Amino acid sequence: MKPLVSIVILNYNGAKYLAQFLPSVLATSYPNFEVVVADNGSSDDSIQLVKASFPTVKIITNTTNEGFAGGYNWALKKVAAKYYVLLNSDVSVDAHWLDPMVDLLESNALIGACQPKILSYTNPNSFEYAGAAGGWIDSLGYPFSRGRVFDVCEKDEKQYDNAAPIFWATGACMMIRAELFHAMQGFDASFFAHQEEIDLCWRIQLAGYQIYACPVAKVYHVGAGTLPRGGRKVFLNFRNNLIMLAKNLPLAELLWKLPARFALDAISAYKGLLGGDTSFFLAIAKAHFAFMGYSLGGNIKRTKGTKPLDSLGGVYQGSLVFQYFIKNKQFFSKIVSKQVHY
Repeated sequence: MKPLVSIVILNYNGAKYLAQFLPSVLATSYPNFEVVVADNGSSDDSIQLVKASFPTVKIITNTTNEGFAGGYNWALKKVAAKYYVLLNSDVSVDAHWLDPMVDLLESNALIGACQPKILSYTNPNSFEYAGAAGGWIDSLGYPFSRGRVFDVCEKDEKQYDNAAPIFWATGACMMIRAELFHAMQGFDASFFAHQEEIDLCWRIQLAGYQIYACPVAKVYHVGAGTLPRGGRKVFLNFRNNLIMLAKNLPLAELLWKLPARFALDAISAYKGLLGGDTSFFLAIAKAHFAFMGYSLGGNIKRTKGTKPLDSLGGVYQGSLVFQYFIKNKQFFSKIVSKQVHY
């Protein structure tokens, strides 16, 4: 008997996407799965739609929107399975997408989580912003992916089709051992949204597990990589990234990497301001002040057993900012080719 997989879709006012993409999820060929829609306080007709059109889908409801992090923490306490798949509502899947990921985790008990290849729903020949073929991180904590560096997404020419260790698996479609998710106490709910999956994967690696890309499995994500750079999205990304570094880096690294990050973030903010993007500048400034307030308030919960960042999987030991903006290297393979066979 194949292990039970619970595909949990966290929903907030996503009736349109549920109607569009749930049919592909329900057509999954894997023999032992369930689909759970965890509603995060929606005000649209999501619940009525699922009940009427998809009666086999389980529904659990929350009264408030706790964001991605808090919402999944709440939902997964109510779901029992060997494996969870955290799946965005705006994702279409291949019929055989689950089997390779289950086989990968079943083959090695030290692989804690994995992700499929994430392709663009609107341009299926290209990788999608949220995870592409597996998430990496550079020495200063800037995330990128096999197939996506900053805002540049590569065409999928099967260049990253090997299963390989990575640093983080995307929250758009992550398979994780249920027991491990709970042992790690889930996501850091203070993140609300953005980079909580990177923080979780970092903590999973510090606990002795690996994160893997499983590109033979494919899904297609509508995504939000083209949203405006200003506002809450930028604020959460910059604030949460700094909190993540403060939690997980060894103190000896944190003492110099945090000031370096503040300086690079400031350069980015002023570059935006000079280019007329005031909202981007303000979002980074607010993120820095929020991080300082969060830290001074004693809210940083240091992870036990921190290790040098470059001792973990999926870490580029140089500067992504330098390679991208100074040396004009926009593809993953151009940046890490001398360090690792990907």
